[in-house]
Amino acid sequence: MADSPSKLTHLNAAGQPAMVDVGAKAVTRRVARARSRVLVGADILRLVQHGDLPTRKGPVFQTAILAGIMAAKKTSDLIPLCHPMGLDDCQVHIRVYEPDTIVIECVASVTGKTGVEMEALIGASVAALTVYDMCKALSHNIIIQETRLLSKTGGKQDFHYSDDE
Repeated sequence: MADSPSKLTHLNAAGQPAMVDVGAKAVTRRVARARSRVLVGADILRLVQHGDLPTRKGPVFQTAILAGIMAAKKTSDLIPLCHPMGLDDCQVHIRVYEPDTIVIECVASVTGKTGVEMEALIGASVAALTVYDMCKALSHNIIIQETRLLSKTGGKQDFHYSDDE
């Protein structure tokens, strides 16, 4: 990869796993946006395209939004070397694209010494997994096709990915 760092940041001099020391970093406003695509098929999409799909477990989109936000807040419990942090904000948005796709975006922000890319990625991922969980009674042929970082700002290096959406 052309934009790969020259060394991994989560290894110490002996090559062992280590948390990054952010003590000397400046406090800045940091924002990250991530996306997951979920291919649910045309039949399931028809059920949700005019609003949320109610299930025994609750409404699919509202439940996925809450799950994504809750997961983003627990990122350091899930990813061993992530710093625990209190997010300033976390938003999960869900859009439907015909004929068969649900797109979930998670935007996480913090004023701190380390970025929130992992929080945004975890939020989008868990929201996508929640859509799967809640719709699997209708079909197991649901594919979580892509989870990726779309942008991050406020750290040492900003990143922006652009595509047609």
